[in-house]
Amino acid sequence: MFTGIIEEVGKVISIKQDGGNRRLTVASSELVKELKKGASIAVSGVCLTAVDIGPKSFGADLADETWHRTSFSRIREGALVNLELPMRADGRFGGHIVQGHVDGAGKFLALDPIRGADDYWLRIEIPPELARYVIFKGSLSIEGISLTVAKIERTQVTVAIIPHTVKMTNLGSLKSGDPVNLEVDMIAKYVEKMLQGESGNSPLTVERLVQQGF
Repeated sequence: MFTGIIEEVGKVISIKQDGGNRRLTVASSELVKELKKGASIAVSGVCLTAVDIGPKSFGADLADETWHRTSFSRIREGALVNLELPMRADGRFGGHIVQGHVDGAGKFLALDPIRGADDYWLRIEIPPELARYVIFKGSLSIEGISLTVAKIERTQVTVAIIPHTVKMTNLGSLKSGDPVNLEVDMIAKYVEKMLQGESGNSPLTVERLVQQGF
């Protein structure tokens, strides 16, 4: 499990295909020191397993599902990626629950300075099928970053970004039209499933969830 607090920005060295297998190699100067073969690491929000670890880089194999569902099939060598190691059992919970299981890729629209402030407005387009899980002031993982939704209009999401986040992540390197990995709040999906009555013998309603203290 991850928290969406980015620890380092790495750089894609290569994405190589050998038959039906694909391997992503990422340059890292800090987190690679803590990696062991078989360890998990989130790369721009995608939970991957490190299988080849060098002094300044690590490699991870990409399943076909990962390749098609995430931005990895569209990013280029040299692209910057956000890195985070799994949360330690005794660590602080700084962001929100991020599994590293990407729900889909959105589209980066802009990172505009806010007039009269040092902050920015991040605007992205999300797939229509994910819009129902995104709410005002709700949590959304964008490129592995735990962010809070400031505005949502149909499929366009706006998030307020502080300068520190721009400095410590890959957001400043993105260009209009670039794909971004999205993971919606896990709790929203569980609530939807319960409301549909798939978790028990009888359907749940909003009223019953409130009565049960959900």
